[in-house]
Amino acid sequence: MATRSRLIILCVLVCLLLVEASEGSKARHYKWDVEYLFWSPDCVENVVMGINGQFPGPTIRAKAGDMVVVELTNKLHTEGVVIHWHGIRQFGTPWADGTASISQCAINPGETFIYRFKVDKAGTYFYHGHFGMQRSAGLYGSLIVDVEDGKKEPFHYDGEFDLLLSDWWHQSVHHQEVGLSSKPFRWIGEPQTLLINGRGQYNCSLAAHYSNSSSIQCRLRGSEQCAPHILHVLPNKIYRLRIASTTALASLNLAIGNHKMVVVEADGNYVQPFAVDYLDIYSGESYSVLITTNQDPSNNYWLSVGVRGREPKTPQGLTILNYHPNSASKLPASSPPVTPLWNDYNHSKSFTNKILASMGSPKPPRNYDRRITLLNTQNKLNGYTKWAINNVSLTLPPTPYLGSIKHGLTNAFNQKNPPESFSNDYDVMKPPVNPNTTTGNGVYMLGMNTTVDIILQNANALSANVSEIHPWHLHGHDFWVLGYGEGKFSTKDEKKLNLKNPPLKNTAVIFPYGWTALRFVADNPGAWAFHCHIEPHLHMGMGVVFAEGIQHLNRIPLEALACGLTGKMLMTTNNHN
Repeated sequence: MATRSRLIILCVLVCLLLVEASEGSKARHYKWDVEYLFWSPDCVENVVMGINGQFPGPTIRAKAGDMVVVELTNKLHTEGVVIHWHGIRQFGTPWADGTASISQCAINPGETFIYRFKVDKAGTYFYHGHFGMQRSAGLYGSLIVDVEDGKKEPFHYDGEFDLLLSDWWHQSVHHQEVGLSSKPFRWIGEPQTLLINGRGQYNCSLAAHYSNSSSIQCRLRGSEQCAPHILHVLPNKIYRLRIASTTALASLNLAIGNHKMVVVEADGNYVQPFAVDYLDIYSGESYSVLITTNQDPSNNYWLSVGVRGREPKTPQGLTILNYHPNSASKLPASSPPVTPLWNDYNHSKSFTNKILASMGSPKPPRNYDRRITLLNTQNKLNGYTKWAINNVSLTLPPTPYLGSIKHGLTNAFNQKNPPESFSNDYDVMKPPVNPNTTTGNGVYMLGMNTTVDIILQNANALSANVSEIHPWHLHGHDFWVLGYGEGKFSTKDEKKLNLKNPPLKNTAVIFPYGWTALRFVADNPGAWAFHCHIEPHLHMGMGVVFAEGIQHLNRIPLEALACGLTGKMLMTTNNHN
């Protein structure tokens, strides 16, 4: 009897613990309308893609373990839309990843789609459009996940700021898309303005005209929509800056006058803290840095953002670190920090190589089951300019891969495996001898729970002596960044790989004429994009698709698949019923 009583008490305690655990997480509900708006991001009125009448979109704030529910209605009238939750791995909800033709159908004008997913890991994330070039049009916002109740961050801070960095063109996205798909090719050019939290000032370069007081006041005032987002701080405090880059093209460098930054998080993963004067951040990356406001409190200080990796034709983005009780309109005593030279790649590599996993982080498997080498090249296709991977330029099918694989629709996409590598005699240091490419929509089918190595191999573009930076982003997973190198990757480079404390990230850069080695475990059933995060490059075919374990998924929501061949299949099934 005593034993039975103890068992009953134990069961009650377990139930109470389960109830307490479930009460610790919440459902965060949002109801969004996506529409075009007249807006002045850089003090020049233009059309932006906004949410609920605002640009950038609303910030989502949740705690690890929470369920985020976004009821998204497309009010664009003439085009579809999806939203990708960048850095959220979507365990068990691959249809909520927000990738048109991969995880779901585009949401048609007038339709509503409900995204429902769990945010399982604290960190700095963001969201953005993933259909056409809608990210370039302004469809983005911040997504911040705090630690769950009862836990603490492994570092102390007194306050925090969210900085969402982006680039902005005056030319419409539709104009840009037509140019990229034209013959002769019309490049989008460099952005007119760099935006900090959706705000910048066009044709008002304080960095170039620092002594011009009217230019300075132009920078500081602006309209309500473009006035700088001032960072108001108290002296002798520690602040966390959550920094994310949703740029369409620009690689960026961020600095704060007279203040060092201690990097503590990268892409939602803790790293070994290290101090820097400048932070390089590529499209798709996010960081947390700590700053201490221990400088002369009678002054304010510039925060500057400048272009890296491309010859800068865009002025710095600027705002002010405003020490209390100084007026926010008081100008700093010194000029803004100067961005390092755009092509000083040694500086960039030095920063990147300092990023290491924090103590206690998951370590990569010692060996891999499969290695895929992806050669990044610029090519021609019937006179059109394309980007290709292993000489295949990606074209997405009308039927989402998630549905076509789940339901065995073998005619929905090319069933032939894409190339696993490229010819050994390909010279990555020179333009391609044969510049012609092909298109394809095949999928890399990965074994469930297998360890996959990806070697990203950069090469010379079509023009001689040109090799560009490419930041690559993986959906549905984090990967370990095992290392970077120069020239063509070979087996002798394997001994350089870091298996001790490589950082976990979801976005990694390949430098010009170099390679980057990644490792991940295919443990998340779904169809997942892996692509260059530069918007026009993806638009021109620079991506691949991985799929794993889709047969293990139960029911996929019908509304995610109601297009293409899966849509026809569902209609036929319903008619028969």
